Amino acid sequence: MVPIRVEAGGVEAAEPVPLAEMRLYLRLDPDDAGEDGLVAGLVAAARASLEAETRRLLKPARFRVVLDAWPRDRRIPLPLSPLVGVVRLGLAGPDGAIETLDSGLLRPGPDPVEAPCLLVGAAAPDPAGRTILIEVVAGYGDDGPALPAPLRLAILRLAAARYEHRGDEADPPDPAAMAAPFRRLRL
Repeated sequence: MVPIRVEAGGVEAAEPVPLAEMRLYLRLDPDDAGEDGLVAGLVAAARASLEAETRRLLKPARFRVVLDAWPRDRRIPLPLSPLVGVVRLGLAGPDGAIETLDSGLLRPGPDPVEAPCLLVGAAAPDPAGRTILIEVVAGYGDDGPALPAPLRLAILRLAAARYEHRGDEADPPDPAAMAAPFRRLRL
C-alpha cells in the first residue's frame, strides 16, 4: 500500500515559511520583488530536503490509501507523519460505484508522529470484494501539530544558504545534520 497524494480542490497548502518571512530573514529590499520566484523556490526545495531527511511532512497534504481488505490486527500503518485524521472513507465496487462510509470507523493510533497508523473500528463492514478507499490528512500546520521551531529554522537557514551561494562551490548547511533530532527511523 502506497499513499497517493491528492489535491484538495486544486488548492495547494502554503509553505511553512511564508515568502515575506523568508525575505525578512534574507534582508531583501521590501520594494524589489524581482527575486520572489527564486526565493519561493528555495523555500520549497529546503522544505523538500528536510522532508526527505526526517520522513515527516512539513506542510499539510491529503493522501489516498487503497486496500483490498481490512488488516487482521485492525491496524493500518502509514508512512505519513504526523497523521492528522481521516477525511473520507468508502468502498468502491467493481462497477466503480462508491459507497460512502462514516469516517469515524477509522481513528488515528496513539502516536500519530512516531508511529502513524489508523485503527479500524469493530463496526467496519466487510468489503466483500470491493476496494477500501481511505483519504487522510497528514503534515504539520493547519489542523495538525505546529511545525517544531528547529525545523522551521532549518528551512530558513538552508534556503538562505542556497540563496547566498547560488553557483558557488561553498557547501550549504547539511540538511541531515539539522534534521537529525526529528528523523523517523525504520527498523
